[in-house]
Amino acid sequence: MNLILLGPPGAGKGTQAKRLEDRHGLEQLATGDMLRAERESGSELGRRVQAVMDAGRLVSDEIMIALIAQRIDRLGDAKGFVLDGFPRTVPQAEALDAMLAQRGLKLDFVIEITVDEAALIDRISGRFTCSSCGASYHERYNRPKVEGACDFCGAAQFVHRADDRPETVRARLAAYHAQTAPILPYYRARGLLRAVDGMAAPDQVTRAIEALLAQSAAPSHG
Repeated sequence: MNLILLGPPGAGKGTQAKRLEDRHGLEQLATGDMLRAERESGSELGRRVQAVMDAGRLVSDEIMIALIAQRIDRLGDAKGFVLDGFPRTVPQAEALDAMLAQRGLKLDFVIEITVDEAALIDRISGRFTCSSCGASYHERYNRPKVEGACDFCGAAQFVHRADDRPETVRARLAAYHAQTAPILPYYRARGLLRAVDGMAAPDQVTRAIEALLAQSAAPSHG
């Protein structure tokens, strides 16, 4: 089973990809993690990635496809993959299809995790973490039990990530709409696109995804 998870920043793609990996024996291909790992490996591809990043440029589609192809060729016992963070554009989607076809593979589903953007901005911009142990909190929904002290380690220092500021979240959402949203019709036209409500609790989102996969796997009658 080969899947893609799509959705804007903060929709919960990483959480759901990890759960799919654990439940179905898939390999989570998170492009950010893959780029970092390749860069640190010192391979020829890693050196190309390093040079591009050092120059402050975006990694090319060609390099990304090569990286994903390399990981797919090394899947071993995994029963498929779940892509998280790629593709982001129609040319990337087309290049991915071509690379998979060369290997006799195809995508089974593209699952869009949909969100209410105003609620998403509120959810992300309220997040903060303990600077000592990394425990996660939220300004409104999950404050420390004792004000000013981490529930887990008692530390009094907390940090807000720069990426979680409301203006930053809005900019990332705008980039998602401009670049990635156009690939939804591409996959819809091929009958691969499914959608789940990403504003539900993570366990509910997982159940919705599992229901989609089970329904699609069921034999059709008539």
